[in-house]
Amino acid sequence: MLKSTQRKMPAKQNGRIAIVASAYNAEYVDGMIEGALEVLLGEVELIRVPGAFEIPVAAATLARRKRLRPAAVICLGVILRGQTTHAEYVGQSVTQQLATLAVETGIPMVHEVLLLESKAQAKARCLKAGTNRGAEAAHTALAMTELLDEIG
Repeated sequence: MLKSTQRKMPAKQNGRIAIVASAYNAEYVDGMIEGALEVLLGEVELIRVPGAFEIPVAAATLARRKRLRPAAVICLGVILRGQTTHAEYVGQSVTQQLATLAVETGIPMVHEVLLLESKAQAKARCLKAGTNRGAEAAHTALAMTELLDEIG
């Protein structure tokens, strides 16, 4: 069952948030970007990459740069499962790389690169206000930056 996005008051934005978003399946990814931007009140840097597979390299570059390093990186993409196993390989690779990158750099990598079965699932998760995973990702980014400020 698809859970609703938590629509609580956003935490204070502690630092710059970056969004790395796939241009592939833009109809759905753009909906997640809009959802995230509705939640984020501070400075946001938006980077578009060709597809989901390219998200980790852009996120790594952002997390490792010296100047204007983001407090968190929100990663948004939609992978629609087809008739081959390619989508699963891309999804697993992105997941593994983002997890490794977050631990290596100490920068939260908020993973909303969705591996979905159908366009109907994409519409429900990307285009509907109550279940928009971009908004959920923004809430997670804010919560993680606040937590890391507290424990750091």
